[in-house]
Amino acid sequence: MRNYEHTFIARQDLSPQQAQGLAETYAGVVAEQGGEVTKNEYWGLRSLSYRIKKNRKGHYIHFNLNASSAAIDELERQQRLSDDVLRYLTVRVDDLEEGPSVLMQARSSREERSRRTHDDGPRRSHDDGPRRSHDDGPRRARSDDDAKRTDEAKKSGEAEKSSEAQKSSEAKTPDAVKPSDAAKTSDEAKASDETNTAAASEPTAKTD
Repeated sequence: MRNYEHTFIARQDLSPQQAQGLAETYAGVVAEQGGEVTKNEYWGLRSLSYRIKKNRKGHYIHFNLNASSAAIDELERQQRLSDDVLRYLTVRVDDLEEGPSVLMQARSSREERSRRTHDDGPRRSHDDGPRRSHDDGPRRARSDDDAKRTDEAKKSGEAEKSSEAQKSSEAKTPDAVKPSDAAKTSDEAKASDETNTAAASEPTAKTD
């Protein structure tokens, strides 16, 4: 009995449960040939480097095997006949790796980080308290300044409006009669009255 690492890729149309069921089927093939599957890992749906049989992704499944060469030949033969298997690879090793593989360790670390980022406890305590205490003071100060500026703008606007109203009223009011013009008018009236009186007092020439 020899040690082998065997990895195969199932087509992307399968569900994760179907892919894992396919792995159980091939593990049974190895067991029927007198071998043993010491590790069975599902690496998930991963992108392929190039398209294989119109598939851009595939379900990766990894075995650690302790089996004979005849068991490996039967396993690979059945995978070649299956339409669900896109590729497979078998590598002979001296010792089988114990514990989770590198890919499974990286996957578990990503899941742990995602749990930490979705933890709402620290975010609530960090966001609610400091933001309220930090924002309320400056906002009130800014509002007082805005009120002062608004009052000053209103006062300046009212002053401009009053000056414009005065200018318009002065433009509409007619100019007053000058004293010199009034004196001239009275003198002319007196002269015309004297002329009329003199003309009336002259004797009328008698005609023979």
